[in-house]
Amino acid sequence: MKTSGHDGQSRIGGKQRRWLFPIIMAAAYVVIYFIAPHRTVKSLMASGTVLKQMVLPLLLVFVVMVVLNRFVRPSHVSRFLGRRAGIKGVLLSSVAGILSMGPVYVWLPFLAEVREKGASDFHLANFLSSRAVKPALLPLMIGYFGWRFSLTFTVLNMVGALLVGVAVFYLCGGRSQSQRPVK
Repeated sequence: MKTSGHDGQSRIGGKQRRWLFPIIMAAAYVVIYFIAPHRTVKSLMASGTVLKQMVLPLLLVFVVMVVLNRFVRPSHVSRFLGRRAGIKGVLLSSVAGILSMGPVYVWLPFLAEVREKGASDFHLANFLSSRAVKPALLPLMIGYFGWRFSLTFTVLNMVGALLVGVAVFYLCGGRSQSQRPVK
């Protein structure tokens, strides 16, 4: 299929726009360095620290996405996290959300990939909402707040995750990504 000259130009413009933000930020750092060199160096050090913290989780998600694309077929995802997955899908998305570690922004590309392979909106919302429950922090929470608060908080978070999943499922049309019409 041939593209017109305009489409080719917009693709080139898109590639150039991709570098616009990093170039503007680098220029801003250079200008600010002449105004406040100590603060600029401190800011760059803080940015480096954040980058170091992000590299490992992003690399892990990248590896998981490669494995997912290589070995997991859409039929597998639909069976375990699709619309008709049943209680196994609910348990899988809940437990996976509880056990997931790291910042949520690292999980978003992975979840988008799983959604494209057939996971339902319910299971994605349940996974994201279940992340509020962290078993590793439960003893600490019990130590600070006691058993009653900790148990109530955890149970209500799990019920809330299911309610959020149901709400998202119905408000988003009750379909998985693979069932949505292509625009």
